[in-house]
Amino acid sequence: MEKTKLTIRLSRDLLQEAKRYAREHNTTLTRLVSTYLSQLSANGELLADAPTVRRLSGVLSPDASVDEYHTHLEEKHGQQT
Repeated sequence: MEKTKLTIRLSRDLLQEAKRYAREHNTTLTRLVSTYLSQLSANGELLADAPTVRRLSGVLSPDASVDEYHTHLEEKHGQQT
């Protein structure tokens, strides 16, 4: 498989958060992005309701947080025990 470079633009905060996540999970940003993109093509329908995918696809506000998503789920489905 031929590999190539990709340049993307991210906010500094998002990049730092992604680096921290990768470090905490003993992986690299390259592997995170590769895995994520592979899952999109293999399981697009399964990921359609994921908060991050919804945020990236423009369904949620770009400023929506995971906490806001959890609040939405609690309101929609009731308090989780």
